[in-house]
Amino acid sequence: MKRTRSKSPPSKPPTARQKAEIKAMKALKDDAIDTSEAPEARDWSGAKRGLFYRPVKQQITLRLDADVLAWFKDQARGGRGYQTDINRALREYVEQREE
Repeated sequence: MKRTRSKSPPSKPPTARQKAEIKAMKALKDDAIDTSEAPEARDWSGAKRGLFYRPVKQQITLRLDADVLAWFKDQARGGRGYQTDINRALREYVEQREE
């Protein structure tokens, strides 16, 4: 079964009015910006570093022993996500070696 990826339609270029607004905002000094409505973040104890970071993936062709591949596919739910599991195992290996 061939996979297809849907792409969002390309963004429209900004209008002349939008360009003028952007230019005006860029020219503002920091102390001229009204931040009175923005709540101040005081408690960062629950913050998680790198929460939205996703490393860039690179598509490759990789030959694995059949039994190793079968094991990862068996561990994955319905065979889905086994590539992510292989990537995770490789990342753990690399991180252990870097310590």
